[in-house]
Amino acid sequence: MPSDQEHQPHAPLPAGLDSEVLAGPILRRVKADRLACWLVSVRPLSLRLELYGDDAPAPFLAQDVSGDACRVIAVGERAFIHCIDVALDAAIPLDTLIGYDLRIDDGASAGQGIADWAPHLLYPGQSRPAFVLRRQLEQLLHGSCRRPHHTSGDGMARADSWLAERATDAAARPSLLLLTGDQIYADDVAGPMLRTIHGVMDQLGLYGETLAESRIRDSKELRSDRDTYYGREHLLPETHYNEALTERFFGGVRKPVFSTANACNHTVTLAEVLAMYLLAWSPQPWRLERLPEPDLDDDTRATYRAEQAQIDAFERQVGQAARLMAQVPTYMIFDDHDVTDDWNLSALWEETVYGHPFSRRIVGNALVAYLLCQGWGNTPERLHDLLDSAGDLFGGVEGGLLPRQRQDEFITRLLRFEGWEYVVDTQPKVIVLDTRTRRWRSEVRRRKPSGLMDWEALTEFQQAILHEPAAVIVSPTPVFGVKLIEGIQALFTWFGKPLLVDAENWMAHRGAASVILNILGHARTPQNFVILSGDVHYSFVYDVHLRRRRGGPDIWQITSSGIKNEFPDRLLSLLDRLNRWLYAPWSPLNWFTKRRRMRVSPWYPENRDAGERLWNAAGMGFVQLDREGRPTRIAQLNASGSETDFRREAPVRREAESSGDARRSVHGGGR
Repeated sequence: MPSDQEHQPHAPLPAGLDSEVLAGPILRRVKADRLACWLVSVRPLSLRLELYGDDAPAPFLAQDVSGDACRVIAVGERAFIHCIDVALDAAIPLDTLIGYDLRIDDGASAGQGIADWAPHLLYPGQSRPAFVLRRQLEQLLHGSCRRPHHTSGDGMARADSWLAERATDAAARPSLLLLTGDQIYADDVAGPMLRTIHGVMDQLGLYGETLAESRIRDSKELRSDRDTYYGREHLLPETHYNEALTERFFGGVRKPVFSTANACNHTVTLAEVLAMYLLAWSPQPWRLERLPEPDLDDDTRATYRAEQAQIDAFERQVGQAARLMAQVPTYMIFDDHDVTDDWNLSALWEETVYGHPFSRRIVGNALVAYLLCQGWGNTPERLHDLLDSAGDLFGGVEGGLLPRQRQDEFITRLLRFEGWEYVVDTQPKVIVLDTRTRRWRSEVRRRKPSGLMDWEALTEFQQAILHEPAAVIVSPTPVFGVKLIEGIQALFTWFGKPLLVDAENWMAHRGAASVILNILGHARTPQNFVILSGDVHYSFVYDVHLRRRRGGPDIWQITSSGIKNEFPDRLLSLLDRLNRWLYAPWSPLNWFTKRRRMRVSPWYPENRDAGERLWNAAGMGFVQLDREGRPTRIAQLNASGSETDFRREAPVRREAESSGDARRSVHGGGR
């Protein structure tokens, strides 16, 4: 912490703010002897961490946060990211409610605590946020795909309301919150959200940048360009390969079902992505002075105003998301929309996108923002050097612009970095996979989808789980997905159009599929596997067993719906029905799948018609584990306020059953 900035007279707060803290704290990696959290403020802060035992009036630990324990990076004139990683002088007691506070040392004797500068982070009756550090991983929340302008409610807010009911009960609190991809949608941005992003950039003075090989020279020109709203796919330069680059980078605008439809507002600059994180995770930036509605044509204005209603609804719930992440240790991993749609889909995608300075910069900016806002908090010690480089980048700002060469060099380093995956040392261990940056590229056809992990990454994964009795695996994309949908994706890939259907799944690449299935069936790997996934925007649960092998392993594939995203309901019902017919146990189509050596059995969501396996409702996944790492309860906390449990047995038909045929339809058929 620079000493010359401590206890100096404070500059006036930007209009609309009532606190120096813009976002956070978000509670990140917590161990018995270490605590990491993240916050952003309008100036560098001198902080003191306090930890309290359950209901204790005085802290059992009070420790200044300084030096390497608090890395401060100025990303704007009035925006300072604080990456806090404290080696504790006293161990955190296990399995009990621990209150924590971050007091701002402004020269006063006591300093302001979280209750003073972020009261929205407290549940009724609390004087400070709290968490529980578990000896055994018993309950966890998981989810992905939080798209601000989707019409559904926010699953983060639903999980917060659920936690509010048990905030004082240490035994009922979840051990972890796992955000398993698409925490933001950098590539799919509503017009009103982009306009709000620009207002935040102005009010906080977020740093700009120069751009190469585009008709816009820098971030200032981007703001004034006629295509900055709803036309960003036209910003690419006119070159002989422009059509191919447009198809691969902005191809989402042509996807009717499986992916993004608003790539025309794709974030471009680093400041835009950083502002999006602030708006996604805190109510404070929404209080800043707003920009007026931009000048748009009649059709686009109608779209803008329709999206405004959804963004307003998102804003009303964002405070609950902030409270949830302040009260539960939170771990994250990227998927494609954190960076761009179909990120690293194929060797041809990589060659085309990284071969052009403009699209390379867009991807790189999102990865820099991921490091600062998500990746660092998972493994602070591993990413220490990258954080140093990020500090060097922002430390070289001149005239409000990032140094172009240093920015490009840092992006190159991030694109080559291998080490985003990580392990949480709970019992059982949580192994979080990077399925985006270490891909198994096709050696036959460059446009064919790459394997989600290459041989080396899969080998490291196997080493991490050897001899473990149980493991919780986070794979952003399901290892065991819906066969019919994977078949449709394979068909489009065969026709050379994988971009049209998000043709990314574990079974799309023969080598990666074979290795991951062999690892799961290896004799020295865990007896109990729980695989947590998202990405597909609907929920389902399968249990998996090797055919003709007794004694395991036991595998549960648990996939949660989008936090704030859903699959088209009628289409999903049709695909669910067709999948049951085409891939029934007696179907010869099963012999053409890579999982034919395994028996995959569905669990059934409550309150659905008999035989239905897929649940389509935005929300947050909940899993409860026994001491052997086996799930005892699997549920979806629906954004609507209800809960849906998954059961091994199919539900009884809603209409009265009297015929044997009806009874057979309930109990007949696996997947």
